[in-house]
Amino acid sequence: MASQIPVDSRSAAIAELLLLIERELRVQGWWAEESPTAEALASVEPFCVDSMAFEHWLQWIFLPRMKLLLEEGAPLPAVSGIQPMAEQVFTGALQAKAQGLIQLLGQFDQQIAGAV
Repeated sequence: MASQIPVDSRSAAIAELLLLIERELRVQGWWAEESPTAEALASVEPFCVDSMAFEHWLQWIFLPRMKLLLEEGAPLPAVSGIQPMAEQVFTGALQAKAQGLIQLLGQFDQQIAGAV
């Protein structure tokens, strides 16, 4: 008898948010066609701040890792602090352009902190 992997109650909402985050990156013109270098992807700094732009970290690190966790039914993180980072990155003239993305990242943070 195959064992059932418990389904995290946050999975559907998080999957939807990941799609919306990707869409917003594309709409704003922040979706890159070329992958960062292997060295940039190997950064150990939070959000790869030393090797790539935040929006590229979202595209090449965050979205693929979260999608993989969902696909594999792996445990989701219990906390997330992506919105505060986005608020630090997107300041000044970029703040208005990034408002939709910042809101989506805030919703992601709230979903991650939600009940399992």
